[in-house]
Amino acid sequence: MAEPGDTRVAVYIDFDNIVISRYDQVNGRNQFQRDRQKVSVPAGTDPDPEVTEKLERAGVDIGAIIDYASSYGTLVLTRAYADWSAPINADYRGQLVGRAVDLVQLFPAAAYGKNGADIRLAVDAVEDMFRLPDLTHVVIVAGDSDYIALAQRCKRLGRYVVGVGVAGSTSKSLAAACDEMITYDALPGIEPPPAAEAAPKKSTRKRTTKKATHDEAETAEPAAPEEAAAPARGRSGAKKRTSSAQAPVFTEPGSDEQEPEPEDLQAVATRLLARALRLGHEKDDADWLHSSVVKSQMKRMDPSFNEKALGYKSFSDFVKSRDDLAELDESSTARLVRLLARS
Repeated sequence: MAEPGDTRVAVYIDFDNIVISRYDQVNGRNQFQRDRQKVSVPAGTDPDPEVTEKLERAGVDIGAIIDYASSYGTLVLTRAYADWSAPINADYRGQLVGRAVDLVQLFPAAAYGKNGADIRLAVDAVEDMFRLPDLTHVVIVAGDSDYIALAQRCKRLGRYVVGVGVAGSTSKSLAAACDEMITYDALPGIEPPPAAEAAPKKSTRKRTTKKATHDEAETAEPAAPEEAAAPARGRSGAKKRTSSAQAPVFTEPGSDEQEPEPEDLQAVATRLLARALRLGHEKDDADWLHSSVVKSQMKRMDPSFNEKALGYKSFSDFVKSRDDLAELDESSTARLVRLLARS
């Protein structure tokens, strides 16, 4: 992995785009449109358990996206554009705040209408390129073809453009307009999306006899009182249930949660090293990486990382203690390190 040097990176996230695209990728094409009303339940309303499960399966790891962007250099700014009053977006507050992401609020102009994130994002990006002349890289986290013009303009102004989108929802034209395009599934640390359960097939047989229709009506009549009582039971039990449609929670440095115990800090540092090495191998075909470059990448992903605070005299000692994860070569003046199990 080449030393980033003085490269400075700006990250722009069309949050609605990436979350909805991931939801459709995991749960089926256009599934979000079908579940929109169930997903956007008001606060205090008991969510649909099936939709809750779908949201958990389709959760987006914001940290993986930002860590990947940081592999290009120092993050100058990171912005996410969405309607943050929507429950599906508000559930990511912990991840976003923990990563110091600037949240830009965009209310939809009309019911079920677009919130104009693409226009606002593009305007801000072009303004930032003139306001920050030392900006070298622009990372656009979206797959919409609306961003083709923005990618072309960024390249015309001398910036290196990286796109991050969800497989199956990313425009080929946008990929061609970027200098580099990567899918969310290909980011280090991201597991392949779980297979969506097949929906039960509805019976298409029609009852053609009057007797069958009559018997069906008689069977349905006694059930009416129970069906009428069901909403009442739901209202009475809503206060007892505290479940909500939340995306999976990823522990991020700087979040509002309690500080982890010392043994947890070691595990966090191990995962940080693994992700930094994966990023390094992804961006460079060399088998070995300079340990100083790996450490710099870890510091960009988590500025609080300090091997001495973990009880090690040097970064080399820290890497040696993870000999089941990484191998250190000290045969020359330049210390080299590589990931043992590249997956």
